[in-house]
Amino acid sequence: MCPFYLAGGARAMAAVDPSSFASPSCCLTRHLYLRCRVDFGARALRGTAAFTARAEREALRCLVLDTKDVQVFKVTVNGQDATFAFGEKHSFKGTPLEVTLPFELRRGQEAIVEISFESSPKSSALQWFTPEQTSGKKHPFLFSQCQAIHCRAIFPCQDTPAVKLTYYAEISVPKELVALMSANRDGEMPDPEDSSRKIYCFSQNVPIPCYLIALVVGALESRKIGPRTLVWAEKELVDKSAYEFAEAEAMLKTAEDLAGPYVWGQYDLLVLPPSFPYGGMENPCLTFVTPTLLAGDRSLSNVIAHEISHSWTGNLVTNKTWEHFWLNEGCTVYLERRIGGRLFGEQFRHFQALGGWRELQNTINTLGDKNPITNLIPNLNEVDPDVAYSSVPYEKGFALLFYLEQLLGGPDIFIGFLKAYVQQFAYKSVITEDWKKFLYSYFKDKVDVLDKVDWNSWFHAPGISCFLFSKLHVIFQTAKESDLGSFSSADLKEMSSHQLIEFLALLLLESPLPVSHVQRMQQVYDFNAINNSEIRFRWLRLCIKAKWEEAIPLALKMATDQGRMKFTRPLFRDLYSFDKCRDLAVKIFLEHRASMHPVTSMLVGKDLQQEQ
Repeated sequence: MCPFYLAGGARAMAAVDPSSFASPSCCLTRHLYLRCRVDFGARALRGTAAFTARAEREALRCLVLDTKDVQVFKVTVNGQDATFAFGEKHSFKGTPLEVTLPFELRRGQEAIVEISFESSPKSSALQWFTPEQTSGKKHPFLFSQCQAIHCRAIFPCQDTPAVKLTYYAEISVPKELVALMSANRDGEMPDPEDSSRKIYCFSQNVPIPCYLIALVVGALESRKIGPRTLVWAEKELVDKSAYEFAEAEAMLKTAEDLAGPYVWGQYDLLVLPPSFPYGGMENPCLTFVTPTLLAGDRSLSNVIAHEISHSWTGNLVTNKTWEHFWLNEGCTVYLERRIGGRLFGEQFRHFQALGGWRELQNTINTLGDKNPITNLIPNLNEVDPDVAYSSVPYEKGFALLFYLEQLLGGPDIFIGFLKAYVQQFAYKSVITEDWKKFLYSYFKDKVDVLDKVDWNSWFHAPGISCFLFSKLHVIFQTAKESDLGSFSSADLKEMSSHQLIEFLALLLLESPLPVSHVQRMQQVYDFNAINNSEIRFRWLRLCIKAKWEEAIPLALKMATDQGRMKFTRPLFRDLYSFDKCRDLAVKIFLEHRASMHPVTSMLVGKDLQQEQ
């Protein structure tokens, strides 16, 4: 047993991240050399993870790593065998791995800790597909999703955003498949141990937290859409994807103008199978996106602007623990909307801000305005970050920055602060107090204005407090200007996709419509024929809330055809609340559960009271 790894006491005091067992204050992993074989038959990754670890205190004899459902066969330190033991298993954090070093390390001294591991077929970080589940139907497919605390379900690591490391990887896969990672591609070679396989090499020279390590393996093709951008997808989707995301370079250039140089080299996009649980994931050098963005008219490309923005806020400057997740997401939504404002006009930015405010209201209505998870800085002690995940850090975080922008002199002045903040904390992990101190030092001539901000309410009050309404009602007053009942079919034809989304979002905030109204809307507007996923999602929610039985099969189809949690969870919740289809919703969920992403399956199961 490690001397500092005790139940409570010294270990508890040293812990800064409630979602991790690692103790970076004692020992820090700074570089990873990963070698592994992707085994589709066993649904496992097998190999070695060699960490360059630096002692952060004198006489270090122990290293604690996070693991979850991972086998460990052997550990060496500088080539010498080391003893290791698993600690007590935790419900969602997994199991700590305690490595006893064969010799003492002095403070600042480094050693190579190499771990031989195998992931579990039930790893919460990995989703495996049979050939039948892919677009091409010929080859299997694998992708990882490590945010927030799932990298530990692939291999042992210090799975906390407080720790950043560089990595080099060699991945062995069947030779007819392509492997990609959140890194720059560094060549490929035949696997010397198996002629039916090849090894892909990757290097990530910018330090990143473990949640940004990502891997995908499949029958992938690419199309060049910019000087530093390829789009990757199965061949059935690759050309459609190339069209949809053609604006990536313009967005990258705009982001660089707003936030500073892009330090990651390549910016590629990967379109994943429909079960991918998020809109996008900002894996460095290779953004993962959902195919629900393929609207055919580039109308949902704001998600790309969001993931591009993470290259600065989130990936370069990172929240130190998941309690400060708003620093990643609120800043990124702000930057995403500034990009939109530059490319499509300031009116578009305000329109997006209004939509975000609606999203926040919806989330607060669902979670409850007294729910501590709706705090901008929630307490995550014994709370699974996946369960705490919502639009609050995104939209409440954005609302705070938008409010400060108005307070401190407008968008041009405030973007100067954001750029300086990124420069100040690049390559580091920070907490809200770091951000606030820098805000005060940057605007040292406006401290009297900043002192009037009710910081405690912004950070630590649940819901959307009255202060938010009183301070922000001017920004969002356009919400009630339109008489929604006055729309005719002709009006609707003139509306953009963004306006249609907003129109339906406004209706969702009101009391459920009578069935006759949604039937009439379908007759006049034919919403069922629209393929834009954001419009379709809101329309089907309106129909189910109105208890229109004809919409049940359409809603169930959307809830199961794709697995983006933003869509799947609310649709299943609405169907479960509709007494006529509660049993059917549960039945369909249970039938599809096995093909869902593990996190989606767990959370929808909770929503439908079908926890495993």
